[in-house]
Amino acid sequence: MSRAKYIAGNWKMHLTKRRASTLARDMVAAAENSNPAVKVAVFPTYVHLDHVRRNIRNSNIILGAQNCYGKKEGAFTGEISPYMLRDMGVKVVMIGHSERRHIFGETDAMIFEKVKIALRAKLDVMLCVGETIDERKAGETFKVLARQLKVLKVVKPAQTSRITVAYEPVWAIGTGETATPQIAQEAHAECRRFVGEILGDEAAQQMQILYGGSMKGSNADELLSQPDVDGGLVGGASLSKDDFSPIINAASALS
Repeated sequence: MSRAKYIAGNWKMHLTKRRASTLARDMVAAAENSNPAVKVAVFPTYVHLDHVRRNIRNSNIILGAQNCYGKKEGAFTGEISPYMLRDMGVKVVMIGHSERRHIFGETDAMIFEKVKIALRAKLDVMLCVGETIDERKAGETFKVLARQLKVLKVVKPAQTSRITVAYEPVWAIGTGETATPQIAQEAHAECRRFVGEILGDEAAQQMQILYGGSMKGSNADELLSQPDVDGGLVGGASLSKDDFSPIINAASALS
């Protein structure tokens, strides 16, 4: 099955308000000349969401948030509700990023609650999964992916089109290391198989699964050419138009 390519930029904890606004305008310019079949999203930090929204509002770029809390509202100082995100114009929320799991200790149970409430708030969800270097060396990659993807059991049939999976080999994030296209394809194919077991084969074949391990212009074409790699969740390379544009162009050429 042919699936549209999806390129997402995770800006993490970077940029000032002015730089975020400038980068948003740069992303609009970068996407203007791309194949319209390619989905492009940006995930700024919370405090820049409104500024970025204003700068991309006349484009097809999707506004995403990097995280949310697993409740609608309440006495949860410092947290952000998915309903607040939707009110800010956010369309998709990233849940389960490896940095949330491994730096901030988010558990599968916490991620389950976040996915559930985000879908209830009418947000799309980008669920991040992936193994550490120790888990890979121990031969536990597929076991880890299966466990992390079990949170999709909360997804109702009518909601499957609002889910995207991002495979992040944790050992390839911010290290300069990149999984070979063969490693990426193997993991993506296994993710798709697990999704099929949970949500059914039709949903699995339609679901976009992105590669989230140091994609850049120099390797985007080879990674995106793999049959089960439907796009990229891009970190460092998304902070510059010059670095991000070649990835969008690679996706456009393959769409």
